[in-house]
Amino acid sequence: MEYYNYIKSLHLIFVITWFAGLFYIVRLFVYHIEANDKPSPEKEILIKQYKLMSYRLWYIITWPSAVLASVFAITLLLLMPEWLNQPWMHVKLGFVFLLFLYHLKCHQIFKQLQNDEVKHTTGFMRLWNEGATLILFAVVFLVILKNAVNWIYGVIGIMAFSILLMLGYKFYKRIREKNQS
Repeated sequence: MEYYNYIKSLHLIFVITWFAGLFYIVRLFVYHIEANDKPSPEKEILIKQYKLMSYRLWYIITWPSAVLASVFAITLLLLMPEWLNQPWMHVKLGFVFLLFLYHLKCHQIFKQLQNDEVKHTTGFMRLWNEGATLILFAVVFLVILKNAVNWIYGVIGIMAFSILLMLGYKFYKRIREKNQS
């Protein structure tokens, strides 16, 4: 148990860098997709740069952070196996599973863009970018509160936050369309 706080600190550091990578990769996806509408040679220059930036972010920061956050999480669970008997931990692990699904979908989009396949709009990507935010909010509130009733309030709060994000996105989209006209 002497090393517990070190392992917990490392877990938290790599969770933070994992989320940072997920937040930024989707922004790069938005820019990459927008670059497709640029005239030559700007289009080719931007796409080449976004591919390089995405590649480095994905394989040097995001994937290693996901793996290391997971390794340290498993180590913490081995040190504190009684956590697996707590309902909040079951819910947290459910959100971690969703986070991995989100990560894998981002990987699929990354591979498509690396192969010059644009299958999503910038609008989709802007909304997709909020997925990691919602998971982050859910996990942080769950870990801090560790209470089923408070967790229910947290879920209601997350849903309200999601609605506000959607409304904010629609408002932002209208402003952008108005400014482009």
